[in-house]
Amino acid sequence: MTNPTRRLAVIALACAASLATSFAAAQANKGEIRIAHVYDKTGPLEAYAKQTHTGLMMGLNYATQGTMMVGGKKLVVIEKDSQFKPDVGKAQLAAAYADDKADIAIGPTGSGVALAMLPVAEEYKKILLVEPAVADSITGEKWNKYIFRTGRNSSQDAISNAVALDKPNTVIATLAQDYAFGRDGVKAFKDAIKTAKLVHEEYLPTNTTDFTAGAQRLIDKLKDQPGRKVIFIIWAGAGNPFKNDALVAEHYKQFKAPPDFFTAGGFSAAMAVVTALKKTNGDTNTNKLIQTMEGMSFDTPKGTMTFRKEDHQAMQSMYHFKIKVDPAFAWGVPELVREIKPEEMDVPIRNKR
Repeated sequence: MTNPTRRLAVIALACAASLATSFAAAQANKGEIRIAHVYDKTGPLEAYAKQTHTGLMMGLNYATQGTMMVGGKKLVVIEKDSQFKPDVGKAQLAAAYADDKADIAIGPTGSGVALAMLPVAEEYKKILLVEPAVADSITGEKWNKYIFRTGRNSSQDAISNAVALDKPNTVIATLAQDYAFGRDGVKAFKDAIKTAKLVHEEYLPTNTTDFTAGAQRLIDKLKDQPGRKVIFIIWAGAGNPFKNDALVAEHYKQFKAPPDFFTAGGFSAAMAVVTALKKTNGDTNTNKLIQTMEGMSFDTPKGTMTFRKEDHQAMQSMYHFKIKVDPAFAWGVPELVREIKPEEMDVPIRNKR
């Protein structure tokens, strides 16, 4: 028969050991601010994810003047691969908060993964800064108060495109991926156009590599239409019909090519995090960070962004540009047509706060 006194002593020792371990972990984290980057490091959005991480690290280094310190605390970045799989992203974010003691998380790349991760941030009562996932529902009907986003949303994409394309005597057909990112984007674009005529919507699987059939349907719908004809494409990943291997390859060779779109996004996320932490002097209390970040403006490679209080979406400029062929470069060179400022875009608030 087990001695009750001995059993209680064993339990007490186990509890003491557990408390000591927790205390040691807390002490270890005391001088650190732990940032988890949960992103689609592998999968179809791998190139975008790597650019985002590169930009994030560049931005943290820039915003801290190379010290990687805020408020006397060291910034520690923990990488987690969500693999473009919603269930994996959800589990990785939970592990980041629970096991790695992350104070704040950034990511992911894909909208479907982001939507799976939103409830985890709410469960752990920790901030998830979404970059670059785009679907409106992330800061819309699926949003909770722990979610902020530096990445543009579908409405910002769509409304800025409508500003550029919504002209008289213009007919438009859309091509998009058949999941949240593509369908939210097309819906927002349809809602935004008032003058141009939308004649066809084409949705293809996210892993499409042969666009022949889809392209033919687009051509057939547009060929007999009068006026200016436009194909509006919303696509992400390796199957992009305008994929540019040279650009991606050069970018990863020590930045000998210009940084790409998603590098700027990661940099913006870093600027938002460091700006908030500087304002709190390194205090990572979630409620204090939320109060600090609501309405906060911060510098980014795209200019000043401001987190809208109602849904924590970063209001930002968008850019109308065209691609110029320059024989001096192995990639298309973007040429600015005009900056579309936040006040020119009536971006709807879609959450139920």
